Amino acid sequence: MSNETGMGAAGARKARRRARMRRGSPLAAVMLTALLAGCAILPKTPDSIYDLAAPSNVATRSGSAAQLLVPVPAALASLDTTRIAARPTPGELAYLPNAAWPDALPRVLQARLVETLQNTGRVKAVGLPGQGLLIDYQVVLDVRAFELVSGTAVAEFNVKLLNDRNGRVVASRTFRAESPVGGKKNADIVSGLNRAMDAAFADIVEWTLTRV
Repeated sequence: MSNETGMGAAGARKARRRARMRRGSPLAAVMLTALLAGCAILPKTPDSIYDLAAPSNVATRSGSAAQLLVPVPAALASLDTTRIAARPTPGELAYLPNAAWPDALPRVLQARLVETLQNTGRVKAVGLPGQGLLIDYQVVLDVRAFELVSGTAVAEFNVKLLNDRNGRVVASRTFRAESPVGGKKNADIVSGLNRAMDAAFADIVEWTLTRV
């Protein structure tokens, strides 16, 4: 092969590479199409964000000199979200339209349980992970239900009291509270869930302070 022929073949290969770069690869085109399609189905920002308020006047017969930690509660992915859950049927889970919690539900419940314990004025100290407290016990929540069911707001939690110094569970119990919902608006449903949470948390606090 002559040098002239070789140079011609090399030039042709370069031209083909430049043409492919201008057109873009088929894989890149598919990825771009998928990205644009994903953006089109992202949920819109909710119309309203609803928060929960911790009970401020929890009466308890017990007090504790222990320092407590409340970690982020555990929950299934269907509840570990900012969306507000409802059950049209026992086997079906849906969400209220255009409504959301201010944070993922387990974090909202964590903050409100800390506030509930603090509001009693009967516990030495209670805090969140990372605050540097010397912890005696952890109050560990599993969120079993926090949703609207057939016109009733349901809050159900399993609670374990964990001795932070030896890792032993000293007590465990499931708490359930229900509150009827008088209306069909999102605000009515959230108010019902707040009442159910308050009732469950009041029982949890009384039970906790008698055991730590």
